Amino acid sequence: MKRKIVVSLLIFVCFLLQSTIFHSLSFGGIVPNLMIILTASFGFMRGEKSGLLIGFFSGLFIDIFFGEVLGFYALVYMYIGYTNGKFNRIFYPEDVKLPMALIIVSDLFYGLICYVLLFLMRTRFNIGYYFLHIILPEIVYTTFITIILYPIILWINNRLEDSEQRSAKKFV
Repeated sequence: MKRKIVVSLLIFVCFLLQSTIFHSLSFGGIVPNLMIILTASFGFMRGEKSGLLIGFFSGLFIDIFFGEVLGFYALVYMYIGYTNGKFNRIFYPEDVKLPMALIIVSDLFYGLICYVLLFLMRTRFNIGYYFLHIILPEIVYTTFITIILYPIILWINNRLEDSEQRSAKKFV
């Protein structure tokens, strides 16, 4: 129960930061994608189911407030969380390279899926411009914010796991 409350608060706080504070800190209209950082991080820290659920609710927040179609971003983030959850078996908390690489690939996947489904279907074929001016700067900005945010998410996850282990020992 404690984990659900903390994760719900994290989703809400990251959504608020991404949609308010980071909009004022945007570079050329590019905002870091905190929801991808959160979804990918919990996906490979906790597994497929956790990544899928956090991705769904993160995407649902974006759909409700900014989406044109309800469920599009929820589905994209759900896939991102589930795919990152597949890497749970090779996750080591001390290693930062894997989370950084997975967040970069997740942000690239997110950008390409949004391009294909939101722009390419409306006959806007300039992928080079979109990649250089939207996807690549967002990846760089998200990666920079990941360096700051990932240790905080890891610390919160470790504290929650310790709390769960202590409460489980009470019942044994």
